[in-house]
Amino acid sequence: MDRAPTAVTGLPDAAPIVQPHRPLLTRTGWTVFLAALVAVCALAPALNLLVPPTSAFHLGEYGVALLARIMCYAICALAMDLIWGYTGILSLGHGLFFALGGYVMGMYLMRQIGRDGNYKSDLPDFMVFLDWKELPWHWALSDSFVATLVLVVAVPGLVAFVFGWFAFRSRIKGVYFSIITQALTYAAMLLFFRNETGFGGNNGFTDFKRLLGIPLQVPGTRMALFVLTGLTLLGCLLLARWLVRSRFGRVLQAIRDAESRTMFCGYDPVGYKLAVWTLSAVMCGVAGALYVPQVGIINPGEMSPANSIEIAVWAAVGGRGTLVGPIVGAFLVNGAKSWLTVVAPEFWLYVLGGLFIVVTLFLPDGVAGLARRWRKT
Repeated sequence: MDRAPTAVTGLPDAAPIVQPHRPLLTRTGWTVFLAALVAVCALAPALNLLVPPTSAFHLGEYGVALLARIMCYAICALAMDLIWGYTGILSLGHGLFFALGGYVMGMYLMRQIGRDGNYKSDLPDFMVFLDWKELPWHWALSDSFVATLVLVVAVPGLVAFVFGWFAFRSRIKGVYFSIITQALTYAAMLLFFRNETGFGGNNGFTDFKRLLGIPLQVPGTRMALFVLTGLTLLGCLLLARWLVRSRFGRVLQAIRDAESRTMFCGYDPVGYKLAVWTLSAVMCGVAGALYVPQVGIINPGEMSPANSIEIAVWAAVGGRGTLVGPIVGAFLVNGAKSWLTVVAPEFWLYVLGGLFIVVTLFLPDGVAGLARRWRKT
């Protein structure tokens, strides 16, 4: 039986009370969710196939690819919100988990090329070019789609679990934790840049041709991946909402607000932080796996510290601790980036830095907080 939350930490108080059942979504919430589901599954393919290409509402190949990429980023922003907005852990290395999921999927896609590659070999082209004679040990399961799906979850999750185990048990927190996560992703980037590791070096993986034997360049395949990405985003949103509204989520928020008091109340912050940290990394890994076949490339640049900082910017702009806010932030920032890098690419980094400063100083609750204030006036 749940107990009434205290005013400061949200932890159960001493006197037990019976709380009414709280549904996962309200009636309005379910309406919005079902509308989004219909939009992803039906509206987007209809706009692509039925609306004339000359229409402003036509969703062409570029639009499909752009929205799918942003939805992958939105999953990362949602994962960042779980650990930063609800647990108070700022990670500057989540790009590592995104890239690890992408590399696992990229290895499978490279094996799918087979003898259709430039060198007509069962080995990936870059391995033939580097005069490799056989696949490295870590490529052993790369020809199995089922094993790939497992590894997409297992590899980022295992790396996050091991890192988090040592970091959280050592009580590393605050800016020190953020710096260590950034160092971790930077070290991994340098490792993947080396040709000897068997990950394609500077160029990474590209020139993908098939997924499960189905050509990737066919519009139907791209639309199917688009729909799958949208459904995954909606599923992650429901999972995150269920999590933060549960007893587990209340403890996470208590850790964010007063970790020492939470520990003195009998809760072990290490286990809770480790669990949500690992889940967040897995969500990023899944997003990376969906990203690679749609974009067509994965290289060590995805592990750059700048990419991880951008994930934090999306969450900050949208509004931490709101779930929907980081998703909105990912769409706003990446939509602006897509437009500005075409119109004035040299100004984008200045705009991004200025945006982060403005949000930090004047909009600490992000766009979601601004919308809440507007509704009250």
